[in-house]
Amino acid sequence: MPIRQLSETMINQIAAGEVIERPASVVKELVENALDAGASKVEIVTAGGGLSLIRVTDDGSGIAEPELALAIARHCTSKLSDDIHDIRSLGFRGEALPSIGSVARLSIRSRTASGDSAAEIGIEGGRVLPVKPAAANRGTTVEVRDLFFATPARLKFMKGERAESSATSDVVKRIAIAFPGVRFTLAGSDRSTLELPATGNTPDGRLARVAQVMGKDFPDNAIPIDAMRDGVHLAGHVSIPSYTRANALQQYAYVNGRPVRDKLIAGAIRGAFADVLPRDRHAVTVLFLSLDPATVDVNVHPAKADVRFRDPGLVRGLIVGAIREALAGAGIRAATSGAAGMMAAFRPGAAPYAHPGPTAGHRSYDAAFRASGFAGFDRSPQRPLDMGEARPARNGFGEDGQAAFDTGPLASADARASVAEPAEALLGTALGAARAQVHENYIVAQTRDSLVIVDQHAAHERLVYEALKNALHSRAVPSQMLLLPEIVDLPEEDAERLAMHSETLAKFGLGLERFGPGAVAVRETPSMLGETNVQQLVRDLADEIADNDTVETLKERLDRIAATMACHGSVRSGRLLKAEEMNALLRQMEATPGSGTCNHGRPTYIELKLADIERLFGRR
Repeated sequence: MPIRQLSETMINQIAAGEVIERPASVVKELVENALDAGASKVEIVTAGGGLSLIRVTDDGSGIAEPELALAIARHCTSKLSDDIHDIRSLGFRGEALPSIGSVARLSIRSRTASGDSAAEIGIEGGRVLPVKPAAANRGTTVEVRDLFFATPARLKFMKGERAESSATSDVVKRIAIAFPGVRFTLAGSDRSTLELPATGNTPDGRLARVAQVMGKDFPDNAIPIDAMRDGVHLAGHVSIPSYTRANALQQYAYVNGRPVRDKLIAGAIRGAFADVLPRDRHAVTVLFLSLDPATVDVNVHPAKADVRFRDPGLVRGLIVGAIREALAGAGIRAATSGAAGMMAAFRPGAAPYAHPGPTAGHRSYDAAFRASGFAGFDRSPQRPLDMGEARPARNGFGEDGQAAFDTGPLASADARASVAEPAEALLGTALGAARAQVHENYIVAQTRDSLVIVDQHAAHERLVYEALKNALHSRAVPSQMLLLPEIVDLPEEDAERLAMHSETLAKFGLGLERFGPGAVAVRETPSMLGETNVQQLVRDLADEIADNDTVETLKERLDRIAATMACHGSVRSGRLLKAEEMNALLRQMEATPGSGTCNHGRPTYIELKLADIERLFGRR
């Protein structure tokens, strides 16, 4: 077949296949155009999930009549200077409008501030209609009808009206978070309306916009983030560990104000919350990265949802470090949703609360513990209890003859832990004074304005884990010499990357060196790992270094074993504690970062405010 030049319509339809995936993609492109034009109000109307109608109206600067024809021409834009590396707008490719017009019926009606009247231009399936006068206020209205009528095959891949409307709503919310000074309105054919009034560009205004999108309880369960490293600024909010979601849909990330879905950022968030969340739960985050446009490539894909950083290791390290530092500095906090769940459970006729419970999680950690080579580990300084001893009678506090509760050498323990304090003084602390122990596992404490219920096993498990981690990472990890070095064959570039990180790996107990071209020799492995698959471990590390320029895989494996040891070395359910032992545990919880959740991500305590209790009894 001879080579021939494709028609302009065909070129635009090919581009539309990349840029216009579904109605939500159209809304994204049109709303971004409105924001680039300086709009303070953006109104979106859809019908048929956006397949029948999409109308976006803004009060921006508008398009002059002589430029309307250029606006729908391919690769024509007002947003890009001569430097492709200096992109400071949301759009810049000049592809969206001609791509939409090639697969739908598109009309643009616009008026500038200095214009006496408005003008309108249209495209139907790639056929350009002449410019004509129109009536309109200042700004632009873009109307898209019969999306994909010119490419009916694409219609077969569309989901139902509800699913498409939901995707459109998600796009608008993601953009709205980055522009709190703009009012957004989204109306659908099902008469549902999403209204996001402008909240202002101040820090309080940005948090108010986040609350509009993510729910009013998010600010009460969020920790602020503000960090800078080598010219990269990270700001935003992350949820406390006990406030989670079943999926990652409520993780919002922005690079220079642009909403992105970047795997490096998502992986950094997972890494930062790795040991404080259950594996099937996800943190709620809103993170804004600001950096020199020349150090990030936003032109990776026509949809502009992916980005590429010049220094990915710097970005990942900043995110992980800033989140972990914020979690450590936030003190002990319980999610407000826990109290809400308790309130709901107390109401007459409420269904019993279904929680996955510790059994499944503990079974999986017990299996990992046995497989790790520590099956013989039975006693340690962190395991003061003899599980074979007979249980004392159940009478609230531990008896005088009971062995004293020993938390072991916990570096995080507060000095007050061993001091008998007046109950009145303890009431002013975060977790208050212990009043009773119920069901041999739950400590009931009182503060000045709340009731606190603590899971003693989960709480002590976190304390032991943090102590083990501190010991593990404060010095080089002990290693064991292999009788015969393990030779791992790798692509040359992977071997070189591992060699470059050999000093860091040695701190974690993994000793390796180059062994000719395309291979490394492993001479030492971390003692904590016991017998491990060295080949797989090294290949996993090579893959992670290639993706993120980090060696977090090895650190996470060691942390998992520390978590298993903590689970086995902590005070068990069924152990009766004396009052001073319970207060010692509460004081150590207050002094230990992350003690609001156990190693498996479950909450260690729930706080119920006195006002909520009085409401239960009809006093308020």
